[in-house]
Amino acid sequence: MSETNTPAPEAAEAHRYTAAMAAAIEARWQDVWDAQGTYEAPNPTGDLAGDPAVVARPKKFIMDMFPYPSGAGLHVGHPLGYIATDVYARHQRMTGHNVLHTLGFDAFGLPAEQYAVQTGTHPRVSTEANIENMKVQLRRLGLGHDKRRSFATIDPDYYKWTQWIFLQIYNSWYDADAKKARPIAELVAAFEDGSREVPGGRAWAELTAAERADVLNGFRLAYSSDAPVNWCPGLGTVLANEEVTADGRSERGNFPVFKSKLSQWNMRITAYADRLLDDLDALDWPEAIKLQQRNWIGRSEGARVDFALGDEAVTVFTTRPDTLFGATYMVLAPEHPLVEKFLPAAWPEGTHDVWTGGHATPAEAVTAYRKQAASKSDVERQAEAKDKTGVFTGEYAINPVSGEKVPVFIADYVLMGYGTGAIMAVPAHDSRDFEFARAFELPMRCVVQPTDGRGTDPAEWDDAFVSYDATLVNSTGEGISLDGLGVVEAKAAITAWLTERGIGEGTVNFRLRDWLFSRQRYWGEPFPIVYDEDGVAHPLPESMLPLELPEVEDYSPRTFEPDDADSQPETPLSRKADWVNVPLDLGDGVKSYRRETNTMPNWAGSCWYELRYLDPHNASALVDPEIEQYWMGPREGAPHGGVDLYVGGAEHAVLHLLYARFWSKVLFDLGHVSSAEPFHKLFNQGMIQAYAYTDERGVYVPAAEVEERDGAYFHQGKQVKREHGKMGKSLKNAVTPDEICEEYGADTLRLYEMAMGPLDVSRPWDTRAVVGQYRLLQRLWRNIVDEETGAVTVVDAEPGEDTLRALHKAIDGAGADMAGLRFNTAIAKITELNNALTKAGRPLERSVAERLVLLVAPLAPHIAEELWHRLGHSDSVVHQDFPVADPAYVVDESVTCVVQIKGKVKARLEVPPTISEGDLEQLALGDEAVVAALGGAEIRKVIVRAPKLVNIVV
Repeated sequence: MSETNTPAPEAAEAHRYTAAMAAAIEARWQDVWDAQGTYEAPNPTGDLAGDPAVVARPKKFIMDMFPYPSGAGLHVGHPLGYIATDVYARHQRMTGHNVLHTLGFDAFGLPAEQYAVQTGTHPRVSTEANIENMKVQLRRLGLGHDKRRSFATIDPDYYKWTQWIFLQIYNSWYDADAKKARPIAELVAAFEDGSREVPGGRAWAELTAAERADVLNGFRLAYSSDAPVNWCPGLGTVLANEEVTADGRSERGNFPVFKSKLSQWNMRITAYADRLLDDLDALDWPEAIKLQQRNWIGRSEGARVDFALGDEAVTVFTTRPDTLFGATYMVLAPEHPLVEKFLPAAWPEGTHDVWTGGHATPAEAVTAYRKQAASKSDVERQAEAKDKTGVFTGEYAINPVSGEKVPVFIADYVLMGYGTGAIMAVPAHDSRDFEFARAFELPMRCVVQPTDGRGTDPAEWDDAFVSYDATLVNSTGEGISLDGLGVVEAKAAITAWLTERGIGEGTVNFRLRDWLFSRQRYWGEPFPIVYDEDGVAHPLPESMLPLELPEVEDYSPRTFEPDDADSQPETPLSRKADWVNVPLDLGDGVKSYRRETNTMPNWAGSCWYELRYLDPHNASALVDPEIEQYWMGPREGAPHGGVDLYVGGAEHAVLHLLYARFWSKVLFDLGHVSSAEPFHKLFNQGMIQAYAYTDERGVYVPAAEVEERDGAYFHQGKQVKREHGKMGKSLKNAVTPDEICEEYGADTLRLYEMAMGPLDVSRPWDTRAVVGQYRLLQRLWRNIVDEETGAVTVVDAEPGEDTLRALHKAIDGAGADMAGLRFNTAIAKITELNNALTKAGRPLERSVAERLVLLVAPLAPHIAEELWHRLGHSDSVVHQDFPVADPAYVVDESVTCVVQIKGKVKARLEVPPTISEGDLEQLALGDEAVVAALGGAEIRKVIVRAPKLVNIVV
């Protein structure tokens, strides 16, 4: 070649697929997609209504769990799920669906508030800056989101509707007969006309406004209470049970958490326990997540039994009423309200020293023990520890079946929040009661005949005997005998006996507790509630929404010494007097009111965000009913409706998912939505892990600065230890997507994250392995574009049969894999096809090249869009039809059949895949190698598994 025809090095480089070219291609097409609204999904009506032909297609609503806009930005582990849903959304769009895929930001929360406390920067300022940074990072990945639908929970136009939903819940009650929520006004009407008895027996008209408010507070789905809460002095706020670790400390900050009585807002989620449990069956969720929710809800059947205690009755819930004759003492939760009512002034005569805890009076003992119990979390209190603690109250209750006096203790292994906060202790047949009875020298009575030969004297046992398949003994009293009955029959008999006498009844209990909904923080949604001079709560009218946060000088709640259990909350809003105290006209003239100074928890905004994606600009309604019905309504296979695919981490199995389900059911009951469940299909992606390194002090060093030499690892010349764990800032092993995009391009990053392994398992990050997917894209590029001239090299010719078979098998396999979220195997099939086409060493036929590009488009959209246009198309690859495999080319012309004799392979036959068993047997027995191997031996049996196996038994 002459010198004049040799391209300059920079000219040749201009046509090679390099990181620089990838960056230019990606930026250009992202701009085009934004300008043309490529990913906009039309609604059937409203301001986002679009092409009726597109709306007529089957819809697909795909969601990621809300990201929180951290100041640290994204590392490569964060976008794993976002890339996966993007690939799936693109594939669904190409297979004829109207796809709604968008992303907003869950932006209220403690990190921004803590940053505000430290720096004085308003949480909105730092949060919005973080959102903008995250948007830039996400855009660079080429995610196909409908940006018209994006929002943040801190937008007043959004949290107006969060407040509105709170008011719907506040103004509702759960009708157990109708098994649904109803407006509180209907309950008031029933009280007024006498069709429903007012609790306490008085007429509704006789009650004062404050008394009526108290009555309704006992029914409302959002209500205030003075129940024990998890108070964290170190954070200056109360926490939900789910926000407290197993060792009784706050998830955020690791501060001690104590039980304390405070007036707080709660959500009566327990009213929905049965429905939350039953409706799990119809959801397409991982069984592990369903099991976690079932365990958290914790349904158990049993009976409520009344034990007389002076003039009071202490009600217990038990799943084993058949063992009532074996109850030899009672235990109340330390917080039980009856404890203070009956404490005697002195210990009764004959009180065991071990029962008193060394205190002079019952009051002293109970006070000291309560303080001790307050320092433990519910998880700690229920731990299966051998050392049981408690103290005698100085009083005795009466066992209703035997008439015996039984001592009443308080102990921390009984929780006020579970059942009734009181138990009947049957130490012979409950392990925890057994341990407690041994520790406090309490009597034990065997009432269930042991079947393991241990005898009937519990004093000789090492542990309780617990069985549901045994016979009752020692269980005869006035008008009732359970002796000789099995457990099931005995349960029924004793429950009927208790019900007949009005001292008990069969019932169902749940582990689930009502949701504590107040936080002593600034950065959260204000409650749309004000209080009058009598302390009665009043909801704000919708016309006053949104109630926005005021500017404050100090963003922090008052915090205390971490172990100051007696401290009380002081919220940032409570210090803003001109905002707290406000004159309002709520319909009966201008009066002075006091605003609620707690804020909602950060979970509030994520309880309903799927609905706002549907109709984000609607100023007059939460969501247009027709739009909601279209995207989320019940349909075949999804009787409760919900999002078609929801992808996120398994760590949200209980908190977010349970809360969102509860809000959906309330809105469904009140007629605001047609979907009783928010998310029909749930998929939990795994985690991207990374190696971290620690020096001799155990301090993490930057992973990027570590060198490997001869199997050892060194940082700045000193050897360090390697460990495997989460990727993150604290471990100094984070790799940002920006770094990978700079070095290889976004399409390479997308391919690598999808190729690392199955989406639902955790996988290790290896930057060195990214280059493999980069080379795949380079080979794809070279198969279509001449690297020296930039010309497209495809030819207008018909592909050969071998090429067609390879192509259609890849289409068939990769298409099914994408539909099933198996992106790693889809990439493997595409790689195999691309390599085969490369090895052929000839220009690609146009029809093959175009289908190859379409096949790659969901996974690597930028290079696919570029190649699609270079192939002469003017419309976007995003809206092309995904290739359809021709079945004739998917099925092999022949398959290899293995012929075995005595388990050893004697021949391999190439046979049609549709060959019958009879024909295959005849062909195998006639094969020369088989005949020779048989050597005339008698054939006892021929086992045929057409078309791949023949096994001859001689």
